[in-house]
Amino acid sequence: MKAIQITHTQQLNVINIEKPQAPGKGEILLKLHYVGFCGSDINTFMGRNTMALNPVIPGHEVGAVIEAVGDGVPEALKPGMVVTCNPYTNCGKCAACRNQRVNACQHNETLGVQRNGAMMEYIVLPWEKVIPAGLLTPKVCALVEPMSVGFHAVSRAQVTDVDVVLVIGCGMVGMGAVVRSATRGATVVAADIDDEKLALAKAMGASYTINTKTDDVHRRLLDITGGFGPDVVIEAVGSPATYQMAVDEVAFTGRVICIGYAKSEVSFQTKYFVQKELDIRGSRNAMPQDFRAVIHYLERGTTPIDKLITKVIRPEEALATMQWWSENPGKVFRILVEF
Repeated sequence: MKAIQITHTQQLNVINIEKPQAPGKGEILLKLHYVGFCGSDINTFMGRNTMALNPVIPGHEVGAVIEAVGDGVPEALKPGMVVTCNPYTNCGKCAACRNQRVNACQHNETLGVQRNGAMMEYIVLPWEKVIPAGLLTPKVCALVEPMSVGFHAVSRAQVTDVDVVLVIGCGMVGMGAVVRSATRGATVVAADIDDEKLALAKAMGASYTINTKTDDVHRRLLDITGGFGPDVVIEAVGSPATYQMAVDEVAFTGRVICIGYAKSEVSFQTKYFVQKELDIRGSRNAMPQDFRAVIHYLERGTTPIDKLITKVIRPEEALATMQWWSENPGKVFRILVEF
């Protein structure tokens, strides 16, 4: 069967590997229909992802159909069902697992990063990692995982309807944070450097938008919040400038939620940590309930799916597409590979 493998910096090949055998006890064989390329994949392709195997089969954003089930799989999971998957592992023994926050397992191995992923025609997974997708198509299923990461950040922020939430970065993860904050009744401010992404964020629930390249961010936020600043800032970019913006702009006693990984050191005026008495929280991956919440949201059928999917490609187009993405990083929401 076909699989996509990233072998070295800016090298990617379509390879042939053996198709998985019939699933064993407690396992499910999935036929992959669509698998998304994400930010971690482009960083792996560019040689910037220090956590990734080399070489590695990428892919953890899955739209699939159950091909076969092994013994011991719950009857609710049947061949022919459209599903996505939870791509994270958890050891069950570390502090995070002990505290039932398995998304942040110290020894997590994500599909396509610390272990080979789903960018192939078939894959076998433990049934516990297979998530029924309700009324969604396999194509839409491939959007669930990245949006769930944004949903989880909103849970970490404990957003309610009295909050003003600033989301910095309107890629797929940030868009998930916009959507979830809006569905919780918060007033959402979306910030990005791309006006097309900002227009889409407004269509998906943001009340206000700020172009951080051309607008006076501080003045706009004071105007929007009546001089207080946002109650919550969700950082979904991962750059020193946006991390500093989050701390500078959040209101006194506000919450800062960090999703993005900065690739270099970040300098802060730490006095704001104390003076503002901030809650600064990391947000990693997603919990099963976040996946279910995204599926419930997408089942409404109101999401502009076509605007969230930048390209749908065949495996043979992956190398040229990743080269194009590396040269146009701000123009991509999601690229899906169709198998």
